[in-house]
Amino acid sequence: MQLTVKQAASFLDVPERQIHAWIDDGEIPFSREQGRIRFNQAELLEWATARRLRASHELHAESAAHVPSLADALTLGGVHDGIEAADRASAIRAAVSFLPLGPGADRETLVEIMLAREAAGSTAVGDGIAIPHVRAPIVQNGVQPVIALCTLSQPIDFGARDGKPVHVVFLLATPTVNAHLQLLARLAAALHDRDFKSAVLRRAPADEILAHARRVEAATKERR
Repeated sequence: MQLTVKQAASFLDVPERQIHAWIDDGEIPFSREQGRIRFNQAELLEWATARRLRASHELHAESAAHVPSLADALTLGGVHDGIEAADRASAIRAAVSFLPLGPGADRETLVEIMLAREAAGSTAVGDGIAIPHVRAPIVQNGVQPVIALCTLSQPIDFGARDGKPVHVVFLLATPTVNAHLQLLARLAAALHDRDFKSAVLRRAPADEILAHARRVEAATKERR
């Protein structure tokens, strides 16, 4: 989905002049279509997440009905503790191995796509957390949108903006663009919640992390 300046300002809950300031400073991803400024919603959401900015759910709330909750996506992907990895590539490869992609899935190709995405810009979002994913959906029959949560046995350099090494990886895989937007937005919202984030960073039991995920989403629905 392409957004106008006005829609982007609403999406990020900032004045339009702030959007123009980011454009002038070359800080925000945008394109020009027949001389008009446009923003790709997926790219804008990724950009906001990496900068710890809150993004509104309103622009994509209408299409959320068929996307699993954050807790359900995490349940499907699982919470995996103490993953051994020496670098970014091996961390992503290990996380991909936990995805329930079904028989015949080409996991190595998925790893290569995710590493190419990392080369274009780190998916680290600060405070030792990264959210590896691909911008184009992973289409495979029968696959549900999924997030695997992996904690690493040792911190790894992901090229984070805050300079902190990553020790928590949320690996996100979805079959549609809508599911990608929904789950990334839900995960970003949860990471703004102190208790959810604290549970993740201190490696709390999976049941506790999932309970916080359900609480955060329930609170978000009440605010709509």
